[in-house]
Amino acid sequence: MIPARNLEIAVLVLGMLVLLFEAFVERIDKRTLAFAAIGALTVVLIGTWFLEPGPALESATGFWSFYTADPLSIFFKRFALLTTIVVLVMMIDYAPVLRSSAGATSQSGLGEFFALPIFTCAGLMYIVSAIDFVMIFVSIELVTISFYVLVSFTRRNPTTLEAGVKYLVLSALSTAFLVYGITWIFGVTGETNLQRITTAFANPEIERGGALFGAVLVLVGLGFKIAAVPFQIWVPDVYQGAPTPVTAYLSVGSKAAGFVVLVRVLRPFMMLPQMERLLVLIALLTVIYGNLAALPQSNLKRLLAYSSIAHAGYLLIGVACLAGSAVIFYLVAYLLMTLLSFAVLIVVAQRAGEQISDFDGLAKRSPFLAFAMLIAMVSLAGVPFTAGFFGKFFIFYAAIAQRQTVLVVAGVVTVACGFYYYLKVVRAMYWQVPTSEEKIPVNALSRATMSALIVATIWLGIYPWPILEALKR
Repeated sequence: MIPARNLEIAVLVLGMLVLLFEAFVERIDKRTLAFAAIGALTVVLIGTWFLEPGPALESATGFWSFYTADPLSIFFKRFALLTTIVVLVMMIDYAPVLRSSAGATSQSGLGEFFALPIFTCAGLMYIVSAIDFVMIFVSIELVTISFYVLVSFTRRNPTTLEAGVKYLVLSALSTAFLVYGITWIFGVTGETNLQRITTAFANPEIERGGALFGAVLVLVGLGFKIAAVPFQIWVPDVYQGAPTPVTAYLSVGSKAAGFVVLVRVLRPFMMLPQMERLLVLIALLTVIYGNLAALPQSNLKRLLAYSSIAHAGYLLIGVACLAGSAVIFYLVAYLLMTLLSFAVLIVVAQRAGEQISDFDGLAKRSPFLAFAMLIAMVSLAGVPFTAGFFGKFFIFYAAIAQRQTVLVVAGVVTVACGFYYYLKVVRAMYWQVPTSEEKIPVNALSRATMSALIVATIWLGIYPWPILEALKR
């Protein structure tokens, strides 16, 4: 049996080894480092099924008072590892773009591009196991600093540089809110451990006003991370300007970790009725803004950015209704369909572009890529027999059970908006005349990855029970 904390150590060591090979081994195809990292992360992923259990939260002391290896954290460690593996596959496809944007044919710096997602993965794995505000903060900063570099990696591109600056400034602002909120909560309860904070809240003499103020500040800080309205202003420009694999990683990995932290942190505060009403309001604004802002978009990357905001709204509906299993299932579905759409976008953008019009006639140029994007778009829209349908179904079912009529009505109406802007892409691929007759090749690794994502998206849309059973355990 493997101690759970060794998983993150293995991932950190792997990241440092990739950096060392990048620095000292020059005569090597740097893409080999990505292939090696994919293999090593796969081994770590397999190792998550052979973990020794950690101590119970109530009896945790020392290191274990900061860290937990409960089923939720193990589930999301696998989530983070799988996401990082798929992103590294995307980065291999994106490597030619990176070299051309640097104005050189050498592979200088390419190893760093492959190493940074590994450090990000370690941060994500620490985040989902963190049960103390100190460790939550340190883990979030490990992830955020890695993303600072990744977002602005092609720094010769002015759009990328602008995206990096915006992400840096607004992330620093969100960190300030988070730290100030933690300070207030510590001042009221005298604790930073989430379990002990919950116990402290059982004391009727506690100052509820100060605790609520601290919780609101923490919610603001995490609101930036999950792209909730009104803290979403950085998302469209950063998503459009960042390298496409980084955008995919931001959209999936960062959002999933943010929601896991949100679920853990808000648990002791949900006994306060003001917090529930605030979450309902934020969920309502997020789901409406994200869908309406996506309607006029003509750039696919920007459309997916506003789509990410909309999906954050649906996830917040689940959080507000205390539907933890529904939120986790939705995150799994969102992982599959979003990574699939970005994987296709990377390949097509190198030959055509990122505009929706660049996908005109894609079904004739590459039937496989068109079918993959079709599955991604209909799943994001919530068409039956896809993972996205069951994700929305479970969220709305939880809202109905909690009698949140306003959220249900807003959710159903905005899903209809989603059908319009997602199916614009499908119409371009299958009904428009192609602007070029040139075929778009897909390498074997990317084809296998996309095929696996397609199968998983359809499988969860027909037979979701294995995931649901895993969530019950």
